[in-house]
Amino acid sequence: MTDRLIYGAVMFVAGVGIPILAALNAQLGARIGSPFAAAAVLFCVALAAAVVVMTATRSTGALVQVPLQPKHLFLAGLLVCFYVTSITFVAPRFGVGNAVFFVLLGQMVSAALIDQFGLFGAIVREMTWQRAAGIGAMVAGLVLIQRA
Repeated sequence: MTDRLIYGAVMFVAGVGIPILAALNAQLGARIGSPFAAAAVLFCVALAAAVVVMTATRSTGALVQVPLQPKHLFLAGLLVCFYVTSITFVAPRFGVGNAVFFVLLGQMVSAALIDQFGLFGAIVREMTWQRAAGIGAMVAGLVLIQRA
């Protein structure tokens, strides 16, 4: 198996998890009466899981490097908090499919810009007409899925 195939499979599974996460946390938020409390619970569970994996892989020593890192890198934590909180709040009111549709649309636009300009240290992948057509086809597919 090539690395690209393995990476693709891992990210496919991660993508499968996004609507499941949205549906489960939206239900938790509805049942307990607060999407914000549900998001907090999700992060507590996620923290516990990350600590277990970090400990099991013996990578706790990496934590000493954290204070030395540029502060803007911690924006990722705020972004994941915004995503989880927003999907937990919006999905029960707008539908999981609709919410994830707009998440995917935002991901397509953002990923294309990050790749085009090599933002945040990403590998530069210029926007060729083939790439633009592929993104356009994906967006068209997302629109068709929502209209069906």
